[in-house]
Amino acid sequence: MNGNKLRKSSTDRIVSGVCGGIAEFFGISSLAVRIAFILLPSNLLLYIILALIMPEDY
Repeated sequence: MNGNKLRKSSTDRIVSGVCGGIAEFFGISSLAVRIAFILLPSNLLLYIILALIMPEDY
């Protein structure tokens, strides 16, 4: 993965790779990002928006 661009993960994906891509971009655990999405009040809406706008990692 290109370290300076936010992209969906092609290897660490459960649904669409959004959390894996965010984790790779910031260099943190994808589990921590997934837990943060669970705890956010508007998590579903934010996840859908990111899934639509984040480019794929090829």
